[in-house]
Amino acid sequence: MQTILLIEDEKSIARFIELELSHEGYQVIKAEDGRAGLELAEKGGWDLMLLDIMLPGLNGLEVLRRLRRSCDLPVIMLTARDAVMDKVTGLDTGADDYITKPFSIEELLARIRTALRKQQSLQQLLLTVGPLQMDIARHTVSVNDQPVDLTGREFSLLQYLMENQSIVLSRESLMEKVWGYDYMGETNIVDVYIRYLRGKIDEPFDVKLLHTVRGVGYTLREDKREG
Repeated sequence: MQTILLIEDEKSIARFIELELSHEGYQVIKAEDGRAGLELAEKGGWDLMLLDIMLPGLNGLEVLRRLRRSCDLPVIMLTARDAVMDKVTGLDTGADDYITKPFSIEELLARIRTALRKQQSLQQLLLTVGPLQMDIARHTVSVNDQPVDLTGREFSLLQYLMENQSIVLSRESLMEKVWGYDYMGETNIVDVYIRYLRGKIDEPFDVKLLHTVRGVGYTLREDKREG
């Protein structure tokens, strides 16, 4: 069940939204002021946030501004303001979408579905194994938030290993997927590139992610066992 954080101080509106979203299968948690809402948001575990602008404590724009320092949670702004500059400010601050009161529940549901689909698509482009993260779209890799410079072939090999984390992959399958069926170079090329990756990922950051399974191949997983 997808969980939505609703930060709205008008109780009748909040209750209406809660009932409608619950009927559609979402779990809804409410907060009535900006500070309480921000505290809940920062704890994580949400799929999406509906955020009013005019809130006691902290206004919605300030809540969003602080949240965006560390979180990319999808946020749809709910507000009675309909001036162009208000919308621009909300979007520039980091909102994913903006809907003006009064709105139909059908429109809100459609915008929620769109935001969730977009987030799911983005998540598929991010691969994470312990402290190792790969952003496929940006072609970047980091360990403990520190960038790692990889060649194109190293990136492709690591991507395939991360996409199949904890699965033992034979040298033959790695060769076929990363170098192609018609590769005519050295037969130990996989071993060479695994050494390259270890020298850039495992060793500099004192982690153990790349493992050798003797007689079989290699796997990428987060644990302390020797490989």
